[in-house]
Amino acid sequence: MSVAHGEQVRILEEHGQESGRSLNWWGMVFFIGSEALIFANLIAAFLYLEIRNNSQVWKLEFSIVPFIASVILFSSSWFVHQAGSGIRKGNQKQLIWGLTGTIILGLIFLGCQAYEYNSLITGPEHFTISSSIFGSAFFTLTGFHGLHVTIGAIFLIVCLIRSTRGHFTKQQHFAIQAAEMYWHFVDIVWVFVFSLVYLVPLLR
Repeated sequence: MSVAHGEQVRILEEHGQESGRSLNWWGMVFFIGSEALIFANLIAAFLYLEIRNNSQVWKLEFSIVPFIASVILFSSSWFVHQAGSGIRKGNQKQLIWGLTGTIILGLIFLGCQAYEYNSLITGPEHFTISSSIFGSAFFTLTGFHGLHVTIGAIFLIVCLIRSTRGHFTKQQHFAIQAAEMYWHFVDIVWVFVFSLVYLVPLLR
């Protein structure tokens, strides 16, 4: 996080109010909305290319790894909710263990994704981003989501460091609220990506 961005977050925390829908809250909503539009375009492109290039080709060899990774990522939503709920009550311990749990599960998810990528690239079919249109669509869509998980994890790590230094209070904690909103967004997007890429092919 840049110094300028960090200063902006601190200013928002000082002037933002938790009650009601503050300008800070709406700003975060608009930011997430813009990110959602990008994902919507990628998902639409994936569907278009799949229909155009014969859906039978668009199927990965079954692997349990994405399913385990999904359970882990979805579980992290509970931890980040606990973190947000904790600071809203002024509970610093709950904030810290909630953030810690979310970060750990997020990093495990990224590890699972890296393992899956390595298995696909080094496997018998050498499935890569340049091997086919499906490869390009698959790695672009899942990789872009992985990038957002990475950004979210970094954001949460910064929040955790600040939490251990007592930077957040019951009244001032916009950074935690923003991180919680962003992480829930990342989880919701994965519901669509996971369903489209991994679940739907199993029904064919």
